[in-house]
Amino acid sequence: MSRLDINIRRLQAQRACLNLMAEQIRDLPGPVFELGLGNGRTYDHLRELLPDREIFVFDREVAAHPDCIPDPAHLFLGDFQETLPRAVDRFAGTVALIHADIGSANAARDALLASAVAGFLPVLLRPGGLVAADRNVAFAEALAVPLPAAVAPEVYFLYRQAAGIELPETGNARSGGIRAFRAP
Repeated sequence: MSRLDINIRRLQAQRACLNLMAEQIRDLPGPVFELGLGNGRTYDHLRELLPDREIFVFDREVAAHPDCIPDPAHLFLGDFQETLPRAVDRFAGTVALIHADIGSANAARDALLASAVAGFLPVLLRPGGLVAADRNVAFAEALAVPLPAAVAPEVYFLYRQAAGIELPETGNARSGGIRAFRAP
């Protein structure tokens, strides 16, 4: 399969999964997190799917189309190891949907990042909260959600938070044993 066909397959899967997940959280309160703004396409799609929902975006730097950049109150800039603990401090147990578009061409780096991100998901998600990701970010409390029929296995990953988890007593994510990511 050509790199173009792989990209088209991934984007079609991403859209189908986001459409499904947006429908499944219609009655589930809480904000939405977009991990990886990139050029802003997915963020823009989420705004269209969920116009009344607060969407918070996380990325190392902004490189998006000007129309697809959230306001500063909804943008966490920096390394995930710095921004996700701050988000845990503020949003623990309340997030309805997390979309993680964190993949690159470096499989080893992606596996490390996916593992690190997975450590934050159960603390951020509300019971029944959902995850859609381009990398396997499975976590202990995750239940696999069936993919839309048009999406091939291993192209996208969908999970539901099974139940609430006990949050760190201090309320500070940095002291709660959450794994941090450091690029090799």
